[in-house]
Amino acid sequence: MSLNQQSNESANGFRSLFNRSSTASVQRKVPGQPPGTLLHTGEKKLDKILITVHDYDAMRYDYFPVEEIDPNASYMRPSSKTWIQIQGLHDIAELRKIMDYFELHPLVQEDIVSINQRPKVEPYGDIIFIVGRMITARQQQGEETELKSEQVSLVLGKNFILSFQESDDPLFNPVIRRLLVANTRLRRHSIDFLTYALLDNLVDHYFTALDFINETIETMEERVIENPTPIDLQNIHALRRDLIFFRKSVWSLRDGMNSLIRDDSPLISPEIKIYLRDVYDHLVQVIDSVESQRELVFSLYDMYMSSLSSRMNEVMKVLTVISTLFIPLTFIVGVYGMNFNPETSAWNMPELNWTYGYPVAWGVMLLIAASMLYYFKRKNWF
Repeated sequence: MSLNQQSNESANGFRSLFNRSSTASVQRKVPGQPPGTLLHTGEKKLDKILITVHDYDAMRYDYFPVEEIDPNASYMRPSSKTWIQIQGLHDIAELRKIMDYFELHPLVQEDIVSINQRPKVEPYGDIIFIVGRMITARQQQGEETELKSEQVSLVLGKNFILSFQESDDPLFNPVIRRLLVANTRLRRHSIDFLTYALLDNLVDHYFTALDFINETIETMEERVIENPTPIDLQNIHALRRDLIFFRKSVWSLRDGMNSLIRDDSPLISPEIKIYLRDVYDHLVQVIDSVESQRELVFSLYDMYMSSLSSRMNEVMKVLTVISTLFIPLTFIVGVYGMNFNPETSAWNMPELNWTYGYPVAWGVMLLIAASMLYYFKRKNWF
């Protein structure tokens, strides 16, 4: 969750909510390399890069996979509205062909394949480059639900948009289903409305992640109240780190969205900026929720310490009662354990010569213990 690199923990240790493999770098750029050096810093998640073309207008929608971009295809006409969806970032050679065809800036190309980018919005001449982070709750088959984090990059041009994902996660399927319906607002508007739809869909997934985190916090709260263990404390710290990563990702995207709304660009019409403000509001709402959850996690730590202190007090109470019970009994045993010779001592202990002295001593000690237990019970000391 960190959402950074952390190792996956066993069931007996603390475990982050995030699938860390999606954020852990397996390679790093060598210091001193020139700007624009392409190096995929993530893991290979697909056997080959998947390229899907979405070509549409108000009444027509074509949706098909391709092996490579064909400059002579109908979907490359200036009059077309085209979304090219690229899934998989490991094949640098194939990606370079696509990015060079659209004349993407070398720094944009570098940021697309480097998966630990800070979410941002940057204009590059006749395109707008947007980096976001998908954070959503996913349940793998036969596995527990976990938070999945993955970098998503968008390149908005005059009549096209490119999307780059690390995996084949069906993140944008809701948008694709909307494109299937003819003559909708999404189909009628220019390509910048599709950009809004993709960003809005990305942000909507944050709320599913927040719901999952809320459920996790409630579960941890019940465990901390009933039976706190050191593993619970480790889980609390792991969750706190996850929320810090979540907040950093959303906060950076919020700043980028603000610049997209504020700055003038021929690629974003004033009408679409109204919709982008709605995305901005959702991001603010997500940040507020994350802050609230962070406060809840801090309160979980206080609750954990209070529960431990309460349990320790209960243990000390029992030990104190036991110790108090044995104080008078120890005194009696100590007195009758003294070595006096009845024949030479001026003071005699007549009880030593009683026929029933031994059971009487036991009876007295049991009576004292029972009386003390009754008194403690009346006082609600245990």
